[in-house]
Amino acid sequence: MRFSKFYIPTTKQAPNDALLPSHKLLIQAGFISQVGSGIYNFLPLGKIVLDKIRAIVKKELDKAGCLEVQLGFVTPSELWIESGRYLKYGKELLRIKDRKNNEFVLSPTAEEMMVDLIRNKVKSYKQLPLHLYQINTKFRDEARPRFGLLRGREFLMEDGYSFHENYEDLDREFELMEKTYSKIFTKLGLDFRIVEADSGAIGGTGSKEFMVLAQNGEDDIIICDNCSNAANVEVAKREKRVSPYKEEPEMVPGKFYTPNIKTINDLIDFFSIEPYYIAKAVAKRAVFDDASSKIVIFFLRGDDNLEETKGANVLKAIELIDVSEEELKESGLIPGFIGLDVKNIDIVIDIDLKEQDNLICGANEVDYHLVGYSLKDKFENKFADIAEVREGDKCPKCGGILSKTKGIEVGHIFKLGTRYTDPLKANFLDRNGKSQPFIMGTYGIGISRLEAVIIEQSHDDKGCIWTKESAPYMLDIIVSNIKNEDELNFSNKLYNELINLDKEVIIDDRKERFGFKMKDFELIGFPYALIVGKSLKDDKVELIERKTLKKTLIDKDKIIEFLKGVI
Repeated sequence: MRFSKFYIPTTKQAPNDALLPSHKLLIQAGFISQVGSGIYNFLPLGKIVLDKIRAIVKKELDKAGCLEVQLGFVTPSELWIESGRYLKYGKELLRIKDRKNNEFVLSPTAEEMMVDLIRNKVKSYKQLPLHLYQINTKFRDEARPRFGLLRGREFLMEDGYSFHENYEDLDREFELMEKTYSKIFTKLGLDFRIVEADSGAIGGTGSKEFMVLAQNGEDDIIICDNCSNAANVEVAKREKRVSPYKEEPEMVPGKFYTPNIKTINDLIDFFSIEPYYIAKAVAKRAVFDDASSKIVIFFLRGDDNLEETKGANVLKAIELIDVSEEELKESGLIPGFIGLDVKNIDIVIDIDLKEQDNLICGANEVDYHLVGYSLKDKFENKFADIAEVREGDKCPKCGGILSKTKGIEVGHIFKLGTRYTDPLKANFLDRNGKSQPFIMGTYGIGISRLEAVIIEQSHDDKGCIWTKESAPYMLDIIVSNIKNEDELNFSNKLYNELINLDKEVIIDDRKERFGFKMKDFELIGFPYALIVGKSLKDDKVELIERKTLKKTLIDKDKIIEFLKGVI
């Protein structure tokens, strides 16, 4: 391809709303353009990269025995109503009506459509297992689209769905997909971790995320410094804490007058005690599928924080929202003095407090706290893991030290079980001739998101740095002076030879200054540039590696053989 005939609208300025490097650089370098809030067009360079990523994903999935299909982007609402997700998914599900007043949704994910594709068609265990996937457009009506391709509303996604006769076979496929996805992200040259994760609105019993480590990642990941343990902070676990203090404080159990002492810091100062020995009350309103809600009090150590996804999952709630002091008072609670013995209100206690004594907590009475409070042999069914894991906590698998890093989700795999096949009545005949719902798994990779993730992990202050597997072209031949016939003729000859060798090469034959062309090379981020310039007089050309900006002079007669090994 020739620059002079290509459409690459590079710009000096980044969009005003662009915060992340990938958002800025993909627009500045002419890979994408914004057409609406969270909606982007892929320009020629961006489409080449997108297709390369898609091809790598498809090749590995096909090798793993998966079969590609393509479902309709528009889905009848009835399927989502059948599965029970029509209301649960919320406002991110874009609902539309046609001229006959039939209602549809723009698919954010395709569990319902894929189940409908096979129900009443796959009838026997002899036709299982079956893994179908598509690489198709999705739409989620994000409340706050931002970060370019990382949090858009319209995106390209690979989503796969497997059907099995039993859970053992689902486990086998889940493990196979973990390996297959790992191969895909490794081929793309990404530094990633596989982490335990929350299933969220998809549902199911088992879930793992593939997180690319990046400074600007949206997700917090907990990793161990001693083993492979890694988890999203929403589900991360830790070894039970032990008191970091040599001596426990002495307390005589009873009620203590604490005038206007309402906060953890107030209690720490008032009693000269560490927050480890305080049972903190966190009030939230839990919202459920049927739009009902209730106030719940969560209790944790004074120096721990509630992990809201964990708390919601314990209650099987959609979300937890803040509660005002007025709402607490209306429910008979006393803000600032809420204790574990609260009446007529559901409570959840962090598992770390189980069997703990010598605590300070609210007394459910204005200006009073309980001291020396013991949880031994109390609230047996009220304990759960609800605390956010912190840096410095210990790994539950090996005892190593846990730390926090940032990641961007690029893939997610789930064990769904019968979450969708039960309500959609998708059954098969098992080995005993009995009708059973399919056991199901689902798997997804953000194809368009990966284009941004690669740059998020690989860029510098000059521009993009594409990995060799994802680059739109491997080599940019830069004609230093287009008016110099020797330079132009040699460049064209070299370009044609490389094209005949099926090499991915572009030639910058524009009538522009050399400095302008170099800035575009650095901004766009081709892995290599070959400068045909003044050194040609000495029978030399200069190769520049974009990642390191290292320059190498090469004999012009040896350049083809040299490039064969490089590109």
